[in-house]
Amino acid sequence: MSSNSTLLDRIVFYPILCEGWKHSMEGPMYHLAGFFLLLGFMGGSGTVGSIFIFALLAIGFFCDVLWGWLDACGLDIFTWNMLLVLTCLLQLAHLVYQLRQHALPEEFDMLYKQVCQPLQVPPQVYKEIVKCCEEQVLPLAKDQTYAVEGKTSIDRLSFLLSGRVIVSQDGQFLHYVFPYQFLDSPEWESLPPSEEGTFQVTLTAETDCSFITWQRKDLYLLLAKDRYIARLFSVLLGFDISEKLYALNEKFFAKFGLRFDIRLPSLYHVLGPASSDMEVEKEPEESEGPAAPLGHSPTFVQTAPAAPCTVSPPAPPAHLRRPRPDSDLSASGSLLRSNRQASAERRAPLAPTQTPEL
Repeated sequence: MSSNSTLLDRIVFYPILCEGWKHSMEGPMYHLAGFFLLLGFMGGSGTVGSIFIFALLAIGFFCDVLWGWLDACGLDIFTWNMLLVLTCLLQLAHLVYQLRQHALPEEFDMLYKQVCQPLQVPPQVYKEIVKCCEEQVLPLAKDQTYAVEGKTSIDRLSFLLSGRVIVSQDGQFLHYVFPYQFLDSPEWESLPPSEEGTFQVTLTAETDCSFITWQRKDLYLLLAKDRYIARLFSVLLGFDISEKLYALNEKFFAKFGLRFDIRLPSLYHVLGPASSDMEVEKEPEESEGPAAPLGHSPTFVQTAPAAPCTVSPPAPPAHLRRPRPDSDLSASGSLLRSNRQASAERRAPLAPTQTPEL
């Protein structure tokens, strides 16, 4: 072999074979180092996976340091493995610092576990959503109003984290807003981005509450930039509005105790305020008899006195009679039928109370 041969020639073309192998094995530190290095390279991705990788690599290289210092007695082995240990420790400290820096407060962490984690929302996407609300949790004291009917403008979207809020209109209770529900999802969906409006209901805190809020313009910019976040908010808002509608459905009853379903198409004819007023005004008009024609005075005819007889008391009017409990229900059925026919000219027929089975 010539002296001008390079290292590549000696390795590839003229390999130097080992003349004799050791029959004794290396010490336990060498094998322990290989075991930790194998586990380290099996780590996953992401910040947590990188912490797992560099932590095990640091342990493996440190075992090599002990092997080079105690068994192999090689200064080069000790030096190189010590440098690798220090490099892994520095990278590990950098990853832990990044993880602590981007850690979310406890309220946002619970929000992710309760709402976003079941939907398999990536943590990076969730951080973008939280960043849009400036990572601020706002308090709402007891009996404090979040919005006043006809006065508060719709310029934000809020999400309740704790407590309970009462929704009312004209002083009448509508429904509650519970934790992990939107406070103003109907107002957000009903108002286009280019228009302005005010609340049609009043929201008052029944207990001490906390909530997060997104400003309207900032959230619209985020939804326009990221389609995944736009679809996520569409799903969450639709589900929240449906829950509020079903809460209102518990308050809707017909006049005779029948429950209506908000999904029926003709329900607005029944719930309209004008229909009930016209029906009440119609009943006294039907109870009165036909009026005497104007301009004609009644004629009195004198007759001979008749034989005395027992006079029975006058019968009560038909609209005041009530059927006995053991009587037939045909009388009440005819009364209902006449009322429905009389009010048919003023409003659409009642919504069906029974839907056919599919």
